[in-house]
Amino acid sequence: MNVLPLVFTSGWASGVNAYAVVLLLGIFGATGMTDEVPASLQRTDVLIVAGVLFLCEAVADKIPYVDSVWDSVHTVIRPVSGAVVGALLAGQSGSLSDIAAGAIGGSTALISHFIKAGTRMAINTSPEPFSNILVSTAEDLGVAGIVIFAIYHPGAAATIVAVMLAAGIALLVFLWTKIRRFLRRRAQRREEKRMGPGAARETAGAPPYR
Repeated sequence: MNVLPLVFTSGWASGVNAYAVVLLLGIFGATGMTDEVPASLQRTDVLIVAGVLFLCEAVADKIPYVDSVWDSVHTVIRPVSGAVVGALLAGQSGSLSDIAAGAIGGSTALISHFIKAGTRMAINTSPEPFSNILVSTAEDLGVAGIVIFAIYHPGAAATIVAVMLAAGIALLVFLWTKIRRFLRRRAQRREEKRMGPGAARETAGAPPYR
């Protein structure tokens, strides 16, 4: 089987939650549900570490601003994980070179990571924490669903991921436009409070109060 769709899909999922990808692939391989997973991902120590880190991410990812700090730390980890998983999958299959698979998995993970991190920064402008919890839970379920689906239907899963990447980029551009406007308005209000109403009117070109 051509492993390219699985590499592409796992790369996207690694950019969202790299530990969940390693954990799911390892479990599927260890239980014999697929022979596409290399033995290195099925090792008990790898599964334990991935499981512990997944639990840490599951908590940190649902706390406003802590999630953005966590994303910053993982700017390197997620793309590297996507590249390594992609190369390992290619080495197991033999239908794609390790270098090409690593490049595809790593670059896809980097794009999806930036989409996730940027979206979270936008969500953190909201004063309530429930949106973080809902989005994080949806991401965890989405990663699990798409990885499991990719094991059995890699081509269809890759198509879904391509659509989600395009939609995510469009959403990120839209959200950042809103964020810039929000930050400009907040900076203007702070400046008005600092300068006082009369000075603010003069700065804006309005006649000062008499």
